[in-house]
Amino acid sequence: TISTVSGEKNPIVGKFGSFGGKFVGEVLISPLAELESEFNSVLLDHDFKMEVETALRDYVGRETPLYHAQKLTDHYKNINGEGPEIYIKREDLSHGGSYKMNNVVAQAILAKRMGRKSIITATNMLRKPSNVQLMELLGAQKVTKSIKQRKKVKVKPVEGSFQAAASESTREWISNLQTGYYLAGTAVGPHPIPTMVREFNSVIGKETRRQAMEKWGGSPDVLVACVGTGCNALGLFHEFVGDKNVRMIGVEGGGVGTNTGGDQLHSASLVRGEVGVYHGAMCYLLQDEQGQITKTQSIASGLEFPGVSPELSFLKDAGRIECYTVTDQEALDAYKRVCRLEGIVPALEASHAFAYLEKLCPKLPHGAKVVVNCSGTGYNDAATVLNS
Repeated sequence: TISTVSGEKNPIVGKFGSFGGKFVGEVLISPLAELESEFNSVLLDHDFKMEVETALRDYVGRETPLYHAQKLTDHYKNINGEGPEIYIKREDLSHGGSYKMNNVVAQAILAKRMGRKSIITATNMLRKPSNVQLMELLGAQKVTKSIKQRKKVKVKPVEGSFQAAASESTREWISNLQTGYYLAGTAVGPHPIPTMVREFNSVIGKETRRQAMEKWGGSPDVLVACVGTGCNALGLFHEFVGDKNVRMIGVEGGGVGTNTGGDQLHSASLVRGEVGVYHGAMCYLLQDEQGQITKTQSIASGLEFPGVSPELSFLKDAGRIECYTVTDQEALDAYKRVCRLEGIVPALEASHAFAYLEKLCPKLPHGAKVVVNCSGTGYNDAATVLNS
């Protein structure tokens, strides 16, 4: 069965308390039901599990290390030489430089099993132009009038942000439901997408539990992860939801400051958002008095999203996770700090998690075990950091 967290007897409805669900047009009900059925089936399929496990090991490079950050640990010791022990879950070492390969590989195998001939997905072309350049090296071609639609791999530019690209991907899927597969990279959307994305990323937490037991014979005391839509955070958190003694802290993009008035822009859906329906599911999201989606802002493009996972929304309301924000400047400072102290280049998204250590560590008891999810590498962010 699907491992939801709400304790409901019938988990296939895709609800986390009052969050989640399927708020979509009639045309998507049948394709989503088919996807849900196939997903439920592969969770119990030994061959599927072995194929995914082999791909994650031999292609993605799992498992990723749980690294004891000694210099970062020393940095947070007080005048008495006491402080928490900082460990870093090195998702930046995965093939492709982030945790995202976990979900992508598993869904690609699922799409193949379903007999789908084309994959549809979205990326931020403006904030991450290197993504498109790499796709072209891997065989993709940009859609223009001179390129026929029968090309196997296409890149279709969309005006606007990642949200606009995600919306266009859904429209593309609707026009190609029989042979197309929409590969969602975020933990938002109608059921079963949020559960599926979380499930395929939960390998992060499973490895962390095993590695923690090997290193110090117990569980972490605190888990810290950045939150955009919630993919990497849930990947780390989900394994420990039932461990009431493990604190779980999600850190969102606070933008240029902490002021919540005026035209202040941020990406803090959990901290400052309200409940509503976004991309087919009930969740916390950023909206105005009329219920219209508001603009988002973060120096980290991966955090720049107005909605958040329905599962994280539930965990927030249940009081199981703590939610905070850090500013762009605090994230920039953390990026440089981790580079200097540990020789690790974290993505600006992950730098938000590292930035919260400044506020967290002075309040923790000596020897507390803190695991920070370094969700991705930040080499492509270096120019942004150096020019800021």
